[in-house]
Amino acid sequence: MKKSIILSCLFVVMLNSSCAQDTENKVTTPNNPVFKAELFVDDLQIPWGFAFLPDGSMLITEKEGKLLKYFNGEREEIGNVPEVYQRGQGGLLDVVMHPNYNDNGWIYLTYSSPEGEEKGGNTALMRAKLKNGNLVENEVLYKATPNTTKGQHFGSRITFDNDGYLYFSIGERGARDENPQDINRDGGKIYRLHDDGRIPNDNPFVNEKGAKTAIYSYGHRNPQGLVIHPESGRIWEHEHGPRGGDEINIIEKGANYGWPVVTYGINYSGTPITEKTEMDGMTQPIHYWVPSIAPSGMAFVTTDKYKGWKGSLLVGSLAFQYLERLEFDGKKVTKREKLLPGEGRVRAIGEGPDGLIYVAVEGKGIFKLIPKP
Repeated sequence: MKKSIILSCLFVVMLNSSCAQDTENKVTTPNNPVFKAELFVDDLQIPWGFAFLPDGSMLITEKEGKLLKYFNGEREEIGNVPEVYQRGQGGLLDVVMHPNYNDNGWIYLTYSSPEGEEKGGNTALMRAKLKNGNLVENEVLYKATPNTTKGQHFGSRITFDNDGYLYFSIGERGARDENPQDINRDGGKIYRLHDDGRIPNDNPFVNEKGAKTAIYSYGHRNPQGLVIHPESGRIWEHEHGPRGGDEINIIEKGANYGWPVVTYGINYSGTPITEKTEMDGMTQPIHYWVPSIAPSGMAFVTTDKYKGWKGSLLVGSLAFQYLERLEFDGKKVTKREKLLPGEGRVRAIGEGPDGLIYVAVEGKGIFKLIPKP
């Protein structure tokens, strides 16, 4: 591991000293964290996403294709969940509630779907309602094409903005030279829809012949973090780089985020992908990691329950198995903290209706972070 980190940094330093962000803000581990971690839901394998219902119960996606409802120590497996194409990184992915769930009851899911003429699968977005332990009124709102038997880079996260638009991500499905830079193809994109699946008439490519008109931004690799900033209302995203070059981006309408034409990462073999880390017309990340932490899950802290945390961004690390807390001055990272070190692969993060932070860890379950007095 030490050798790979050194090689990654040496390569990128030769380009334009791009390890500076990490050397200026080394991740530190607090001696006395402001919380203690309590296992809230145990015995989960790959809890990919979770969301809270108004009664305080929790919906949890297990990557293998199970949707669980957890309440007061009891769990129930929800029926009529869509078939998933479970291969590699594919499976049942994110889950969110409609912002007006109390009025309309809509639940949104992303998953790797086998539907289509080709073998394999690709990412789909659906909505449904929950009734008597089953999903009902299931509607597929978007299905990426074509299917492929590749097992990597499905994405996928979902969020809503303050105007009620729905955003979701799809990774480039391992086809980096075909998908992310081509607006006529799915993959490597952030998409924007109305909550019922209609294409907004002000999406950036609605008048482009042959374009996938749901696209909002492109040039992404594998986005597994997507949240709304609690103050600005802007959409923030993070995505996996290759070996190095994970990114945090603020999503702009019609913007190109560069993959794979520009990147701060290198191939897993150690060979370069490109000598370019920036280019006119391509949007730079506001932060990147070298080496890669393999980010998954993302949440802003809006609660006052944790001393000094309000406004922080929480990001899970699959590669180094910890929870990272980042502080910002505008768009600049000013502090990085390593939390839950060695606890496991952090897959998802969320703030509950009780104002507490919940963290999903593979092979263990969902932890609740209890603030210390």
